[in-house]
Amino acid sequence: MNIQLLKSKNLILFEVISGSKSFGLNTPTSDTDIKGVYYLPKEKFFGLDYIPQISNDTNDEVYYELGRFVELLLKNNPNILEILASPEDCILYQHPIMKRLKIEDFLSKLCKDSFAGYAVTQIKKSRGLNKKIVNPIPKEKKSLLDFCYVLKGYETVGVHSFLAENNFNQAQCGLVNLPNSKGMFALFYDSNKTLGYKGIIQKENSNEVSVSSVPKNEEPIGYLSCNQDGYSKYCKEYTEYWSWIEKRNEDRYNTNQQHGKNYDSKNMMHTIRLLQTAAQILATGTLNIRVANREELLDIKAGNKEYDDLLEMADNLIASIENHYETSTLPEKPDEAKAIQTLISIREELYQ
Repeated sequence: MNIQLLKSKNLILFEVISGSKSFGLNTPTSDTDIKGVYYLPKEKFFGLDYIPQISNDTNDEVYYELGRFVELLLKNNPNILEILASPEDCILYQHPIMKRLKIEDFLSKLCKDSFAGYAVTQIKKSRGLNKKIVNPIPKEKKSLLDFCYVLKGYETVGVHSFLAENNFNQAQCGLVNLPNSKGMFALFYDSNKTLGYKGIIQKENSNEVSVSSVPKNEEPIGYLSCNQDGYSKYCKEYTEYWSWIEKRNEDRYNTNQQHGKNYDSKNMMHTIRLLQTAAQILATGTLNIRVANREELLDIKAGNKEYDDLLEMADNLIASIENHYETSTLPEKPDEAKAIQTLISIREELYQ
């Protein structure tokens, strides 16, 4: 099944323009995102080939099977509620049967966690991006040796410097565990290559140091400390950073670089919008996705706000949401029995 097949068989029930154009935040460079609802042919729905969601290759066109759509509405999923609340000028097609699904039957206090909770996740994501921009990681990956140090009096010296200073080869070194001392080793050196030491590490990409069998009469040349936890943390951050580099949207990244504020401004715009929407729902019991503060939000997208000011703005909105939650007249959650009965009646009519 694909989108073309859905349309050719007249299985589309609802189709809207979503995203920035539905929010009233579109600019000349904005993409057109399409979302919709479909129902499956009878044999697929009753058989073993249930398909809950269908999208195109770029994921800017996404359609939800009717039951999946209702399931997500009951969870107050922000994206799904916004589809159902699409402004009239963004609705491309609406089967009359879809008018039985009314936005007021689904809005509930769950929106506090679904909208605001998602927004908080985005703030954490933005902070993570901020860290990546401010702290780039060189492409050449460090080895475990870069996290090893040799005691020198009351100080430590990096093992690379120690080896260079003494004209030693790490492959001729031998390590012996020191009892009751995590990450500490006695360091020995085999000048003649006759003792079979395994070196500090055996391979450039080794994740742990090697220990060797050392004759009892050998004297250590020093003591080595290995920061294994530091190396593991570095490897995780290295992988995350270079995965982000490979997958990042270059146009969006360049915009962030141009405004020089070291945060994802589009991400923060939608974070603030989500929080404002959550406050609106809880305060008024309604959902109007066409924003009234377009210029303010586009100003955030352009990077004209300081990062810390946006975090403070988000914190204030979260506090406002908590206050509105306490006085909201919305139900704790949608009437699931009513929604299921509506879904059944729609399916009965579609499949009769």
